[in-house]
Amino acid sequence: MEKKTRILYVEDDTTLSFVTRDNLELKGYSVDSCEDGVQALEMFGKQIYDLCILDVMLPKMDGFTLAGKIREKNSDIPILFLTARSTKEDRIYGLQLGADDYITKPFSIEELVLKIEVFFRRSKIVSANGNRPELIQLGRYTFDQANQQLTEGKKQHSLTYRETELLKYLADHSGQIVKREDILLNVWENDQYFSSRSLDVFISRLRKILKSEPAIMIENIHNIGYRLRIDR
Repeated sequence: MEKKTRILYVEDDTTLSFVTRDNLELKGYSVDSCEDGVQALEMFGKQIYDLCILDVMLPKMDGFTLAGKIREKNSDIPILFLTARSTKEDRIYGLQLGADDYITKPFSIEELVLKIEVFFRRSKIVSANGNRPELIQLGRYTFDQANQQLTEGKKQHSLTYRETELLKYLADHSGQIVKREDILLNVWENDQYFSSRSLDVFISRLRKILKSEPAIMIENIHNIGYRLRIDR
């Protein structure tokens, strides 16, 4: 029997929480829900989850703080924010904390399920094929896509889901100029404005991770996109 995907869902609106959890369970997901950030952090420490869905405005501990503490414990689990706060600054701040994506309230269950399926599509493909993606050498780093890790000697750096997907796309096109819209359609599966702003944040996150390897550079190509350059 296939193991159900387990989701930690944190939402203080009890009606919305009930409806969303019920619909996700009908879709085949196992959902643990709670109403505040403190309880959520306790549950995260006791169970193994595949995805966290966090409201931003939570009692006792807000979603931003909770996401930061989750990242301290697990650097690669996908984190999806649900929020009524739609300002660009709030959303960018959440991504900088280590979130992978956002959905703005009100949202449809179909939109939420689509976002969730994007996170797990790659792992399902790997499981179905029985094959692991090959390791990729990036300068001194070894990039293990399946385990979302960059290794340099004995040092390991864990990547988030979105960091992994973006780095894989850039590595597959190493030395080539890749257009912003192509990256968005292949990694985010849409080219909406906020996804475009998210791309800039994730490029910055990757540059910070890779800064110890001077042979690797992610170049801005003005008004076009990016190019991953590796000086061998």
